[in-house]
Amino acid sequence: MSGFHHLHAIFSSLQGEGRNAGRPAPFIRYCTCNLSCKWCDTHKNEKMVLSTQEVVGQVMQHRNRTVVITGGEPTIQPGLDELLVALRAAKRWIALETNGVVAPRHPELFDYIAVSPKADFAARYVDGTMLQQADEVRIVATSEEIVPFCRLMRQRIQAKNYYISPLEKDGKMHYRRAMTLQRRLNHLEPELLPPWCLSVQMHKVLGIR
Repeated sequence: MSGFHHLHAIFSSLQGEGRNAGRPAPFIRYCTCNLSCKWCDTHKNEKMVLSTQEVVGQVMQHRNRTVVITGGEPTIQPGLDELLVALRAAKRWIALETNGVVAPRHPELFDYIAVSPKADFAARYVDGTMLQQADEVRIVATSEEIVPFCRLMRQRIQAKNYYISPLEKDGKMHYRRAMTLQRRLNHLEPELLPPWCLSVQMHKVLGIR
């Protein structure tokens, strides 16, 4: 194993969003990203550089067999595929959290893919390079005016579930804005199944990492 991984942290918590909300898991958080969302609440500063063997060793210290790989943006990280192969050999169930601008080279190495397209960077989502199939889509309600972007992403990304997430800004969670956006989308296309659902970000409600 020769890969090295630039990480912000490896920590244990509960998945707070989407279909797997409440699921315990160690999280591998990469520090670099290919976007720069002005409202991003993730600290992307580098805190450690670990080999693949060292990352797997830390993950194995946690009893939970689920592993969530997040960021930053995991799909742009060198050595990711090597890490995925090693985690699968360790019998871990692997979930990816990605912004979807770049499709993972080997999606089959993940057991679950959650994509969160960013409306402020709509021009970056280009056919041929973007992720177009996932288990769930989660879009942050940055405003009530991103209805066209949400509808476009639903057309371009095939998924089993679609969610609207509230924006956190200056310590405030904008739940009502998210609910308004969710209702507008479902009102416009009531025939679509599954409908857009609300993802409330359980970890923030509980005040955990």
